[in-house]
Amino acid sequence: MNRVQDKDRLYSFLRPYVDWTFRLSYRHFQVVGKEHIPTDGAYIYAPNHTNALCDAMAVLGIDSKRKVFVARADIFRKPKQAKLLNWLKIMPIKRVRDGLEEVRHNDETMDKAVATLHDGVPFCILPEGTHRTKHSLLPLSKGIFRIALQANDEFGETKPVYIVPVGLEYGDWFHLWDSLTVNIGEALNVTEFAAEHAELDRPQLILALRDELTKRMRGTFLWVPDDENYASNWSALHANMPAPFDKFKERKVPKWALWLYAIVLSPLFVASAALTIPLWAVRLYICRHVVDPAFFNSVQYVFQTLYYPLTLFTVIPFWMFVQEYVYQLRRLKRL
Repeated sequence: MNRVQDKDRLYSFLRPYVDWTFRLSYRHFQVVGKEHIPTDGAYIYAPNHTNALCDAMAVLGIDSKRKVFVARADIFRKPKQAKLLNWLKIMPIKRVRDGLEEVRHNDETMDKAVATLHDGVPFCILPEGTHRTKHSLLPLSKGIFRIALQANDEFGETKPVYIVPVGLEYGDWFHLWDSLTVNIGEALNVTEFAAEHAELDRPQLILALRDELTKRMRGTFLWVPDDENYASNWSALHANMPAPFDKFKERKVPKWALWLYAIVLSPLFVASAALTIPLWAVRLYICRHVVDPAFFNSVQYVFQTLYYPLTLFTVIPFWMFVQEYVYQLRRLKRL
């Protein structure tokens, strides 16, 4: 029986294309901090969660290695859908909102996650448990620490276990073709941490690990406290963005120059829009029927990835121009 972390020829064949189309979906894309990825042990990626499927795709695109993910268990109820998700290297996990009795059924998933790590395949879990379009961080779920500690119990003496914080910073949560920074932070060595805090029992050790990972995750993206001053704190931080996010700060362009751009290139925009009607139609459908706007980018990305080959990739230059044109119009609106 094939395991979720095993190699698959079709998956390996399609993977470069999927990574390429994801990078193509952003006007600016960068991965920084790769030197923090451990080379001497097993590791779990822990990204913040703001943009639905795109968050997992961003982690997948860090490098060419196979990675295994988890997703909420309710989407695995249909057998055919569960089989597809398993082929995509995604495992089900119960969340606290599903009920404490359901969470107790996660033992099988945890065993599979530990086996994945033992085989040298990176594992990814979004520890907030749900996405939210804010520059803050929800309390981290304990599942990621249970997996890490179970892996440490089984093979930590021969191969250390790490949790790698990842910050995902989007220029726009609701529109593709903006910016995306994948910032990899300093890895948390769970094996060393557990040895240094041997006096703590398991629940206390989990809480200590959660505090440490929370601190490290906050340092990987543009984090601001989620309090009554959130809006003003975010405005101040956005006006003076630190590295590496400052690379994507918009250059100041005169308003007249953007108007000239919009007017001169409007005929090309109309022609390009006409040639990419299916992509526009899907975008409009998403905006009208998808309840959570954080899913806009994810659904659009999946559709265009499937649609490109149907057109023999001929629409890509036109679609790229359409998105660039709309991006400049959004800049004009912000001025």
